[in-house]
Amino acid sequence: MKRIVWGITGAGDLLPEVLEEMEKLSDAGNVEITACLSKAGYTVVRWYKLAEKIQKTSKKVIVEKDANTPFIVGPLQLGRFHSLLVAPATGNTVAKIVHGIADTLITNAVAQAQKAGVPVYILPVDRRLGEIVTRLPSGEEKTLIMRDIDIENVNKLKAMKGITLLETPRDIGEAYSNEG
Repeated sequence: MKRIVWGITGAGDLLPEVLEEMEKLSDAGNVEITACLSKAGYTVVRWYKLAEKIQKTSKKVIVEKDANTPFIVGPLQLGRFHSLLVAPATGNTVAKIVHGIADTLITNAVAQAQKAGVPVYILPVDRRLGEIVTRLPSGEEKTLIMRDIDIENVNKLKAMKGITLLETPRDIGEAYSNEG
């Protein structure tokens, strides 16, 4: 069984679908999940009324107080976790990662995992040019237009050592089932 840290940022887009994939992994016994929510992630999880489901899916749920608290970075660096998954990742989180800014618990965890050679998987929400349709917590659909800068940052992220870019929530299950 693989122990993973699941970083949840402030993106609502794809969050229910990501949670569904994490539930499948957890139910199959493939992984032991420690969910790590950024401050914004905590807010979005409550908006979408998913806190209880995340609690059931994860062995432990921790919420960011600052870039180092609660302390998850050290155990990641020491190899106590198989990998770090950031899903869904906001455009802001992706921009910080590609520019080396580690001022949140999630971005700090990514930076330190990379330094320690711990695999990092990231599913960005702003990943293709054009329009996307997202579902709001109310169930209403909203069309968003992706910005060029966000797509440029995703392309930079794709080229970074130690990071595997995921295209869809379904890729999460495939990433963990295809590993040795």
